[in-house]
Amino acid sequence: MDWTNSTLLSGGLIGLGVALAGFFVAGGLADIRQGPALVTVRGVAERDVEADLATWTIATQSNGSDLAAVQARSDADAAAVRTFLGAQGFTPAEIQPRGSSVSQYFDSNAGRLNITIRQRFLARTTDVKRMQAAFANQAEMIRNGVAIDSDGGGGLSYSFTRLNAIKPAMIAEATKSARAAAEQFAADSETGVGGIRQATQGLFSITGRDGESGSGTDTPYQKVRVVTTIDYFLE
Repeated sequence: MDWTNSTLLSGGLIGLGVALAGFFVAGGLADIRQGPALVTVRGVAERDVEADLATWTIATQSNGSDLAAVQARSDADAAAVRTFLGAQGFTPAEIQPRGSSVSQYFDSNAGRLNITIRQRFLARTTDVKRMQAAFANQAEMIRNGVAIDSDGGGGLSYSFTRLNAIKPAMIAEATKSARAAAEQFAADSETGVGGIRQATQGLFSITGRDGESGSGTDTPYQKVRVVTTIDYFLE
């Protein structure tokens, strides 16, 4: 057997195989580069809304060294809170107790037992303006001897509860906005807009408006926003 010719033949086959592999890889890359043209756009929809629910957590604390006396003071605070809210137009159903706690420790320096009773109440109403007025007048409770616990209580919290009612229209508006952006891109690139390859709806967010910052729960004047991301084929 002519080993020289055999070696040359094998080398030629290997070279041909490498060349073909390179050809097919190159062809594959060309196919990827020549795939369908796409454009990814985002559509935005925003609505200014007003909260339709307000909640206010009121926390009190009573201190002393005698449990019976501290409990009596705590009961008096609870009655004063209810009286105040009732005078502001709240019904008993709109005032909910949210629990209480007792803590105590012995003060070795003073040589006495310190007892603290904390309790919380939740005022809840759909009359947002009435709630705002009550919150502004809370100093009346303090004048009546109620020790407001700023650590355990909170400010007003405002909620917009009708989000589901406006979701469909806002999604349609965001989708229309995305389509308009895609058409503008297509016009600028001298192409046309085809069908949708993929669409993603973002989460609805509620923030403050009119310069307010935060999540929106700190103000009754809120902004609802949704962003939709859509991939369109270009033709």
